[in-house]
Order: sequence, then structure tokens, then C-alpha cells
Amino acid sequence: MGQLKKVGVLTSGGDAPGMNAALRAVVRAAIYNKLKVVGISQGYHGMILDRMEDYTSRSVSNIIHQGGTILKSARSEGFRTKEGRKKAYENLKKRGIDCLVVIGGDGTFTGARIFAQEYNIPIVGVPGTIDNDLFGTDYTIGYDTALNTVVEAVDKIRDTASAHSRLFFIEVMGRDAGFLALRSGIASGAEAILVPEIDTDFKQLYTFLEKGFNKDKNSSIVLVAEGEKISGGAIQVAEKVQKEYPDYDTRVTILGHIQRGGSPSAFDRVTASRMGVSAIEALIDDQKSIMIGLVNKEITHVPFNQALKNKKKLNPALVELTEVLSI
Repeated sequence: MGQLKKVGVLTSGGDAPGMNAALRAVVRAAIYNKLKVVGISQGYHGMILDRMEDYTSRSVSNIIHQGGTILKSARSEGFRTKEGRKKAYENLKKRGIDCLVVIGGDGTFTGARIFAQEYNIPIVGVPGTIDNDLFGTDYTIGYDTALNTVVEAVDKIRDTASAHSRLFFIEVMGRDAGFLALRSGIASGAEAILVPEIDTDFKQLYTFLEKGFNKDKNSSIVLVAEGEKISGGAIQVAEKVQKEYPDYDTRVTILGHIQRGGSPSAFDRVTASRMGVSAIEALIDDQKSIMIGLVNKEITHVPFNQALKNKKKLNPALVELTEVLSI
């Protein structure tokens, strides 16, 4: 591959708390190892439009605590085309960029894998998504912060639910993956948790709710992962329950994009820092087309093909735990 001289770094896809911490780690680890760094604004879209600038250590000062991403993010239809990817490569070559670190989720890594195959450019991915749905890592950057954001919101909603003896259906992000809903539901004491990986059993849901109200519970919380896989989301689920039990005082809250924002947790900051440094070390070690993972608290390297081909599964012990605690 030859000796690396300059690395490009970008954030792509949905933003996640801790992306800035990862960016900071990538930039400073590169400089520590005598590499030059170029920040690419707006992900692959910015790579096509040549929105790049040289980064120094000071470029990433005072960002470790910030949510979002100072590099910005954008979807890129152009990068889905060969013409777009060719333009992106020409811009990288023009600036002397030898390799890339991409911070994002499965869509980001899908694009990286194709780009690496076409132009044989070394690319290492850092998993940044609140969904925690990437195979090969126990945690993705942003998941812990989003989890705590959801729990804090549910705790506050339970206060008003208790005051009015209401049944709340709370929708959280996770269209195709229920990791956020499952763990936040356990942490917040939800009476039921609906996730896309498990078919919604309305008879069982009705049984849980009946038991609760028959015990004179003064409130109930049902967490619902967004998306059509769960009967259309929290609104549709609530409508079905309200039709079956018109006496219930039912409400719906959709948490939405507050789950993406906020200052990253200490765990996300440390995880992002470890992964960012490891991405540069992997490139120096002639690794390419891999994702940096964290398994059993240790850094791992996962080929893009494995990370994208395999579906990460919910922890069956946590699923069983929800059934035990919902009685």
C-alpha cells in the first residue's frame, strides 16, 4: 500500500452523540503518528463537492462534549452512482488523501465498502449510531447517551401518567432494531416493550395491561419502537388498545429527534475516543475495509462484509427479563 501521509475523515448518516469525540480522537491520533488530516464536510456529499479542509489539533479543541457533528452530515444520492464516486475519488486524489476514516452506521459502511472495492483505497469505519444495530460490536457511539435521554424522558412522563392514572404509549427510535426500546424499557420500568424483532402479540399486551390496572396501578407505560413492523408505531398501537379498552385514559408521546441530541455521556466519550485512535492505528497497520468494534470491553476489527451481512440479535436474556418484570 505504501506509506500513508494524509487521512480524510467524515461523518455520515444520522448524527449521534459522541461523533465529535470520535472525530477529535481520529485527528489527534493521526497527528500524533505524523499524518496530515483533512476534514470532509457533509459526508460523501461533501467529498463529491470537494468540501474539505486541513485539520490541526486545534481544529478539534473543545468539541468532545458537543452533540451532533461539527463536520455536518448529509445523505448523498450522488455517491450511489459510479459517476459520483469517481468524482469523489478524483477530489481525494487531488488533495493527496491516502485513506479514509468514516464515522456512521450501516449506510455509511455500505458506501465505504463499495468505494474501497472500486478504488482500492484503505477505509476504516467507526460505528456511530444511536440504534446500536451493527453486528460485531457491543456498543455503537451514541447509543448510551440516547438510552439515558429516553430513560430521563420516560421518568418525567411517568410522573404525569401517575398523576392522572393514564396509559402512555411512548415511541422511541429504532425502525428496524429494538435495542434502544428494549434496554430503555427495562431501565424505566415499562409494563410492556414492543420491538420489530418480535411480532406484536396484542392478546399478551392486553393481558399485561389488565393485570396492571386490576392491581390498581395508577399508571402504565408501553415503549414502542418506531416503524411499520410494529403495526405502524405507537399511534396505531394505542388506537387498537383504546378500541379494545375504551375506559383507559390513553395518551401517545413520540420522543423523536431529542434522542439524537445532547452532550454525549462519559461512556460514549471514552468509547468514541478509543475507537477513533484505534481507527488510525488500524490504517497504519495496513488494515482496510474494517469496522472498529468493542466486544467484552476490548477493541476488535470487523470486516465490512461481516458487519453488514450479519444481523445483530437482541440479547435473549434481556427479552426474558422483560417478561419476568412485567407481571
